Amino acid sequence: MGRSVSGFWQSFLSTAVLYGSLALFTSILHNVFLLYYVETFVSIYKIDKVSFWVGEVSFLTRTVSPRRSGSQISSPEVVLKRLKALSTNGPLFALSFLAFWVAWASPGLQFLLCLCLYDGFLTMVDLHHSALLADLAVSAADRTRLNFHCSVFSALGSVSVFLSYSVWDKEDFYSFRLFCVTLAAFSILGFFVVSRLLRQRFDKEIRPKQDDATTLKELSVGHAPFTQTEKPLTVGQYLKQLSRHRNFMWFVSMNLIQVFHCHFNSNFFPLFLEHLLSDNISASTGSILLGISYVAPHLNNLYFLTLCQRYGVYQVIRWLFMLKLGLSVVMLLAGADHIYLLCIFIASNRVFTEGTCKLLKLVVSDLVDEDFVVNRRQQAASALLFGMVNLLTKPGQTFAPLIGTWLLCAYTGYDIFQRTPVKDPVSASDSGTPPLRLGCFYMLVCVPITCALLQLASWSRFTLHGRKLQGIKTLRQGTQHGSLIDVKAI
Repeated sequence: MGRSVSGFWQSFLSTAVLYGSLALFTSILHNVFLLYYVETFVSIYKIDKVSFWVGEVSFLTRTVSPRRSGSQISSPEVVLKRLKALSTNGPLFALSFLAFWVAWASPGLQFLLCLCLYDGFLTMVDLHHSALLADLAVSAADRTRLNFHCSVFSALGSVSVFLSYSVWDKEDFYSFRLFCVTLAAFSILGFFVVSRLLRQRFDKEIRPKQDDATTLKELSVGHAPFTQTEKPLTVGQYLKQLSRHRNFMWFVSMNLIQVFHCHFNSNFFPLFLEHLLSDNISASTGSILLGISYVAPHLNNLYFLTLCQRYGVYQVIRWLFMLKLGLSVVMLLAGADHIYLLCIFIASNRVFTEGTCKLLKLVVSDLVDEDFVVNRRQQAASALLFGMVNLLTKPGQTFAPLIGTWLLCAYTGYDIFQRTPVKDPVSASDSGTPPLRLGCFYMLVCVPITCALLQLASWSRFTLHGRKLQGIKTLRQGTQHGSLIDVKAI
């Protein structure tokens, strides 16, 4: 009986389950952050427009500055270092999340400091977690399996959105603050326990199989033997190589637009609900619509991953871009008066956009393989490449609220910071300025149309798929001298 219980827990707490559960502790906080941080500072803290723009621009400036961490390509021992970093940065990320929901400084200063702290720790958590995907597996099937578990736990994390809607009240913020403290405490405990379990698992299963001289040499699947005399590669040298990596450049171009669109949907979802649907649907329906839009992308991703195994990641992403374009054009032609169609579109627009984001880690992992093979590396530069993707696409997160508020004000005269139209309603109507509801509708449909067209153009130039991708994976796996991690058991 004791052995069966022990075997159950060993099977349940597999590497894939532990790896995937880390996504839960991030998503339960990040979904709430995306949905409420703009509304909190605009409606509750009453931040002015200049401070908001200064905060976002300063945040953008910070993200494009070089990071000193990861200035060299490390040995495979970096995997355990990443787990240690997750146990530290994860709890700090949760604490930075709490800093948004209590007014402790002037709105402008608090907005700037909170945004930079939160993004800094989120970036570290996401970087280390994402890089592990490329380090723990090479084959598409194994990476898909790891991504599958991330999607399951991310879907569970999205339940926080359902719960948040019931406690969100701009007039009485106490219940929402208590809710956020509970989420943060759960996340802190989760990061600490799971990262510790993963480290113990590696220590138990890897260290006894090697002597001290070769410890962790084969932890990353599929790379050549590491030699102590190898000269470290600096960021400057790596950037020169990366600038010649055409698939990387096209992917970053596409992903920059994707990051913009994802954050645009999250930032303006409450605005679309309020001005497009609030008069025609009940509050409970709005809550369900909101929850579905956050949970469904992760559930859909489980199906998308099966399609990826059959048709390839490149083709599935291309289909999602075409679907986004087609649905947006249909909605534009139908108009803003078809309420049920509008509900379906608002939810599906976010579902398919977020669903695409969930697949992009697989593409970055493939780019790690191509970089490894083309540049004949002895160690896969997974952390550097994931970090560069994050660095170059992060401006999309800043531009989403800035461009969105500017478009709304320029097109309708509505300023969310003043909560009143910039122009007199009568004169605005006489001058032909569209009403707010119509302006929100055109923002809702024209932004995804523009994004889809640009993404299809960039994605058509991406060549790392089909036979070329299989050739890259074959070459990388050909350098493998054995792995201490049984990928079939992951």
